[in-house]
Amino acid sequence: MTTSTAQRAQTLSALHAAPEILRVVNVWDVVSAQAVLALPETRALATAGHSIAATFGYADGENIPRDLMLDMVGRIVSVAGDVPVSADLDAGFGDPGDTARRAIAVGAVGANVEDRLQPLGDAVAAVEAIVRAGEAEGVPFALNARTDAFVRAGDRPVEESIADAIERGRAYLQAGADVVFVPGILDADVTRRLVDGIGERKVSVIGLPGALSAAEYEALGVARISYGPLTQRVALTALQDAAKSLYADGVIPSSTRALN
Repeated sequence: MTTSTAQRAQTLSALHAAPEILRVVNVWDVVSAQAVLALPETRALATAGHSIAATFGYADGENIPRDLMLDMVGRIVSVAGDVPVSADLDAGFGDPGDTARRAIAVGAVGANVEDRLQPLGDAVAAVEAIVRAGEAEGVPFALNARTDAFVRAGDRPVEESIADAIERGRAYLQAGADVVFVPGILDADVTRRLVDGIGERKVSVIGLPGALSAAEYEALGVARISYGPLTQRVALTALQDAAKSLYADGVIPSSTRALN
């Protein structure tokens, strides 16, 4: 790959390690990416796999064909310029290493890949395959290795989920992951324990309704916050509310910006 791709990967890793939390607003197509890129605060982009799948009429969870998803990632990269793009690769589409290689080929310099609580040895092997793919392409691929220790916890006690997330997170970092993504509504105590167990600026979280603010997570030592499919839901809520108003003989608000 080109030097610029490697440089964008290094930039993303540096943003993960920086003292201030990396706030990533997830996008799902070119126009949503352009709207976010127009803001001077944007330092990196991340795609939302759920949102890309929904755009094409697929349910979340690798129901969308891999090539179709990666084509959209490439289109987003094409408008991002020097801004690094991290791709949501679900669980790797059956071959995490090859999927990472294909993501790098379209310009992605990092990714989320989820473990779905598969046996730890298998999950670590997936991380290692992704890291090797980056090394083979000459790109220090910034893997945001996701553990589903909370979102797939079922009824197990929170103590077990914390211990599981820490064990998996440490193993993923040892295998070469950049940071560890622990989605869920994490309160201050749980977050503090995860950071203590996994590492300062090594934990990545999702901003869900009921979760802490980005500033609160930053104070606890979290590296990154993203928003998954929530950003698309905000946009679709606005669209549906506008349609309801228009059906009621409303008008397009004069404050509407020409973002397309």
